[in-house]
Amino acid sequence: MTIALEIHIEQLRAELKNADPAERRQIAAELELAEAELAVAVAELEDTIDAAPPF
Repeated sequence: MTIALEIHIEQLRAELKNADPAERRQIAAELELAEAELAVAVAELEDTIDAAPPF
């Protein structure tokens, strides 16, 4: 799963370089979300967070 997220992040970074200003905001938001998802996935793999709901 993390490899797919890393590939997606790299693709978004490449798109961001060539995007016009209108697309740039949308791509930047998608990139931020993908980076956050990757951070959570890595933390779960390293067992530094518990992804289970608190209830």
